[in-house]
Amino acid sequence: MLAMLNRPFQALAPDSSAAGSGGSPASVLDPAALARLAELDPSGANRLLERVLQAFQTSVTRLRPQLSEGRAADDRSAIRLVTHTLKSSSASIGAMRLSQLCAEIETAIRLDPAAELHAKLDALDVALDDTVRAIAVRLGDRG
Repeated sequence: MLAMLNRPFQALAPDSSAAGSGGSPASVLDPAALARLAELDPSGANRLLERVLQAFQTSVTRLRPQLSEGRAADDRSAIRLVTHTLKSSSASIGAMRLSQLCAEIETAIRLDPAAELHAKLDALDVALDDTVRAIAVRLGDRG
């Protein structure tokens, strides 16, 4: 389902100066991107937005351990796969800071397999935490 929704949002230009640690849900999840998702289910009867956000949470639950293991083993291929996977799906839900960090890490690995990633991976962990918290708040608001 996320793959289908990614296409319309790939044109969004993530801003790497966007929301940081502890940002409000509105600053972590771009309201315009969420509105575009909501427009796909105008009545809300299919709970599309909720289902997409839950699918993203499930994806993070699966990918986060892979990222941690890749980081611990300095397995750049594993890190690149996780960041590539998260890049588009995070953009599709409006988590633009997370998407931008994923793109930066993926590009750094591609251009320089020995690139120093420690600071970017730390920032990625924070952005993942912020995004998961923002989704939890958003889903809580939906009742």
